[in-house]
Amino acid sequence: MIRVTHNFQLTVRRLLLSSSIDPINNQLSAVTGLELNNISCEKAYRQLFSGVSASLSSGQGLHVAGSNGSGKTTLLKIIAGLSSDYHGSISWRCGDDTHPFIDKSDLLYLGHLTGVKSLLSPLENLTWWASLCLPAYPLGSEEISHALQQIGLSSELDTPCHFLSAGQQRRVALARLLLSQQRVWILDEPFTALDHSGIGQIEDCIKRHQSAGGIVIMTSHQAVNNSELFHLDLADYQQGPVSC
Repeated sequence: MIRVTHNFQLTVRRLLLSSSIDPINNQLSAVTGLELNNISCEKAYRQLFSGVSASLSSGQGLHVAGSNGSGKTTLLKIIAGLSSDYHGSISWRCGDDTHPFIDKSDLLYLGHLTGVKSLLSPLENLTWWASLCLPAYPLGSEEISHALQQIGLSSELDTPCHFLSAGQQRRVALARLLLSQQRVWILDEPFTALDHSGIGQIEDCIKRHQSAGGIVIMTSHQAVNNSELFHLDLADYQQGPVSC
């Protein structure tokens, strides 16, 4: 079994802090809102969506719904700055200032793939992730173990992830939410492969993040029990093929 040692963690942090990757900085607490203005996107001469606008402030969120192929993941990638293939404008509010892009250290993006390494245990996976993504907030094994226990993996801390079910691997990925220092969460189908109990845990985690002033943008094919999540159905923003 591959073991992530304390010296290895320190080496990774030194490399990161001396590299071009910026640690989480004071801008984290300054993100206060998001403005989407008339966002449109087309692919292969087909318009996925057109005229998407929304305004979010601290403590609020957006639940993006729609059928398969409607562009939910595409919209999330646009908001996260992972795709520039769109028309319209995006503005992040930081106090009295606005910026077209969010500092990546302020953003936690969880996509369809779990990002879990199958040969590593849950504890090793999160230790590695924290060393890469949270260099300014060193986390010990006790804190990481506690997050995994909270997410329902008390008995699997040291089990290689290739022995875990799809739902358990999803829990490993979602345990990052409990350790995150980022103000903005973008979550693509976070409930995939989770049972009813797991869904409830993630809903509670999202609510706590919003209560602390965080912003959440997520997709889900099912209803979400959260009054602070605005609902946006991409079916309302689809206008068929694009003329060429």
